[in-house]
Amino acid sequence: MLNSTHSQGNTQAAPRLDRAGRLDELRRRGAAPVLVVGGGINGISTFRELALQGIPVILVERGDWCQAASGALSRMIHGGLRYLETGEFALVKESVEERDRLLKNAPHYVMPLRTTVPIDSYCSGLVNAGKRFIGLAERPSRRGAMVIKAGLTLYDFYTRARGSMPGHRLAGGGETRRRWPEFNDWVKCSATYYDAWINYPERLGYELIEDSERANPRALAINYLSLAGVGDGGVTLRDELSGEIFTLAPELVINATGAWIDRLNGTLSPASPPPKLIGGTKGSHLIVRNARLLAALNGGMVYYENQEGRVCILFPYFGNVLVGSTDIRTDNPDDVICGEDEKRYILDSLRFVFPRIAIAEEDILYTFCGIRPLPVSDTSVNGRISRNHSLKIFPPTAGRPFTTLCLVGGKWTTFRAFGAQAADLALRHLGERRRVGTEDLAIGGGRDLPAPAEQAAWIGALAARYHSDAARVAQWVARYGGRVTALLDFVSQTPDRPLRHHPGYTVNELRFLIVREQVARPEDLLVRRTAMAISGELTPALVAEVTDIMAQVLGLSDDWRRASLAAALAGLAARHGTPGLTAFASQPFTDPSAQGATDVVKS
Repeated sequence: MLNSTHSQGNTQAAPRLDRAGRLDELRRRGAAPVLVVGGGINGISTFRELALQGIPVILVERGDWCQAASGALSRMIHGGLRYLETGEFALVKESVEERDRLLKNAPHYVMPLRTTVPIDSYCSGLVNAGKRFIGLAERPSRRGAMVIKAGLTLYDFYTRARGSMPGHRLAGGGETRRRWPEFNDWVKCSATYYDAWINYPERLGYELIEDSERANPRALAINYLSLAGVGDGGVTLRDELSGEIFTLAPELVINATGAWIDRLNGTLSPASPPPKLIGGTKGSHLIVRNARLLAALNGGMVYYENQEGRVCILFPYFGNVLVGSTDIRTDNPDDVICGEDEKRYILDSLRFVFPRIAIAEEDILYTFCGIRPLPVSDTSVNGRISRNHSLKIFPPTAGRPFTTLCLVGGKWTTFRAFGAQAADLALRHLGERRRVGTEDLAIGGGRDLPAPAEQAAWIGALAARYHSDAARVAQWVARYGGRVTALLDFVSQTPDRPLRHHPGYTVNELRFLIVREQVARPEDLLVRRTAMAISGELTPALVAEVTDIMAQVLGLSDDWRRASLAAALAGLAARHGTPGLTAFASQPFTDPSAQGATDVVKS
């Protein structure tokens, strides 16, 4: 049993530690009951569940929070309609329940999404759907209205238990044509139902960490800290920013590294690594700026099958259109990018459903890509690999004196349930019991957020109280929910001004994020703490301005500023295909800050 002081939850706000303070705390500890490795959404969820039970758990991530697959999701929070076809009813039920909990617990980031499925026939796909259900067919095929309606009826059954969403409806050809005049002529009817979407997934991940550390001051989360090896009764951890090495003796290591699970297992047990657990697939998405396509969507999502029967999606996202995705088997999760062939594939699929809308490669503002950490499978069709999650536990060995618990698979939507399952197993291992449930626990800015009908008056009162512009306060509420009061407390302390190269953000707003949210590199701000990158708004001048602010706030040298700026420009261009940055990064490096131009390169 752990010391009782560790087992009692603490609802008081924990003192905030900067990076140096966090590393000092790590040096002092030397041991921990649980070390969670992997700062994606499932690792963060497991950390949260354990922290809320009073466990002095440590979470480490070799990059930034939600940097890999957890930041490359389709932005859907959904029940998994297509999983019904493969008989994964328990997964769909769990996913619908977790979707509805997120709508309630994180209303500042998770919202309902009207979804329409264009259908090319009434009866096609019946035989093949039956074969797929019993495992006799693997290849996808097109699904007719009867198959889709059967799935949506069952989907409604799971949804109605919680009463959160309207039921589906089927529309005939005439109604479909009036509602969707841009659809291809092959569309004979359509079905509409409701799921959900998330606008700031990486921010929600960070808020889970902040909530955990506030509730339990002994819980400690550190990004840019990797597990480097095993030895002397514990593990060695490396600071990826300074190179410093730390040692820690954990009783339990939770491997939540997603697509890197097998690699970390090899590091933990080099002499006898466990069997392979992960067989990931790559999923790429595009952000497209096309006014006609955006207008055609009318605020909803289109969930459609392309020529080969693979499911694709598109919906409005920060004033543009998010389109995806691919599903390509890969064994190397490092440095994945959206390839040119994937861009063409996605655009061709898009033209299949909207042939009269001209969409060019020049319309692509941004790409993102991640590896789905799916369980290893010998199926020849990626869509048949289960999206369910499981836990694998490995007892100590002679060379690894601690138990290892691996989180295999997992959807973004079900992170809370998966984390709770992992934490319950960890608690049993420690001889502890659960004291706090998270089913109905609000997350971050979802706490203290008035109902939509009351928000206008609340925003007006905040604007008056802080002598701030009401439009700016409303913008901040959309970004931070109920945490806006902490932001207002911070930004009101000193004079503020909009960024020169992005007036939608202010200098003090970025200072708040840098000081409060473990920002270490410019990409942390541009890609994960804000929507500047994914909105297609990056220019070299903006990246330079943000880097300058970081250097000033963190007291870093001009050498750091120049090196970080060059790395950010090159990295963003390579990983996300941003047009303006790609053109700039292909030339010999020049410092945009030194040029003083508002628009060094327009994207």
